[in-house]
Amino acid sequence: MVNVWVAGSIFFPGLFLLSKKCLRLLLVQWQEADAVIVSARLVSSVQAVLASAAGYIVATSCRDIINDQHWLTAAYTQFAVPYFIYDIFAMFLCHRYKYKVKGHENQSCNVLAITRCFLYKEFLMVLHHVFMVVVCFPMSVFWRQGKGDFFLGCMLMAELSTPFVCLGKILIQYKKQHTLLHKVNGLLMLITFFACRILLFPYMYWVYGQRAGLPLHQVPFSIPPEYTLGSAVLMAPQIYWFSLICRGAYKLFRRPGAKENQQAVKNGHAMDSHQDQVQGPGPID
Repeated sequence: MVNVWVAGSIFFPGLFLLSKKCLRLLLVQWQEADAVIVSARLVSSVQAVLASAAGYIVATSCRDIINDQHWLTAAYTQFAVPYFIYDIFAMFLCHRYKYKVKGHENQSCNVLAITRCFLYKEFLMVLHHVFMVVVCFPMSVFWRQGKGDFFLGCMLMAELSTPFVCLGKILIQYKKQHTLLHKVNGLLMLITFFACRILLFPYMYWVYGQRAGLPLHQVPFSIPPEYTLGSAVLMAPQIYWFSLICRGAYKLFRRPGAKENQQAVKNGHAMDSHQDQVQGPGPID
């Protein structure tokens, strides 16, 4: 267990530093802020792909959704824990550079003010990450007693939407929100987020109902209440983030002319403020 955790502690920050260094070497015109923000999103995308792949392997390998086990379940969960700790710091770095870009250069030394602003803006995401480390990790590794690997695999696949979220942020960063690529990416993000983060919970209840011979609406009342409470706690922020994505998508596809495009560029992060909050929660994330 310790070896896997150490590997994750080295892999995610190491990938961030390597990516930042390579971007600065390959794109000499880029500022430090550009390399930091893009590198952070690259690491989030890599984590999402790894989590989704691990989740798919686990979920498709478990014939018995309760008792079957797969070694990847515990291994990847332990490997991913350092990512959530690293990602809080990476989000803070991105926020600090955005803070400077938006005209607060004179306050750049006031770390306390930047931290307060960061926690205010990203409170839900930081809370989500802390919850993943403090609550979900101990529960998935110790409390489950080796049962329910199938469901944990399904939850890992919730990360499938994260690469589209990250690409959307990068396109916005470089003022490409008017392009066809951004619109296609936004549509894919909308679909994958809804399928993998919203429909995920009813699907897991339905699968359990099939095994237990129960209709879907009876499943929440036939399992221990802490399971339903946990699902509600995990699903609530997903619904909130999805509503922000829908609002951003509506503005994107309904934008009629250059005036609104100019307003979006002026604001700098019109949709980014929505999408920033949908960053790769890890295993549900």
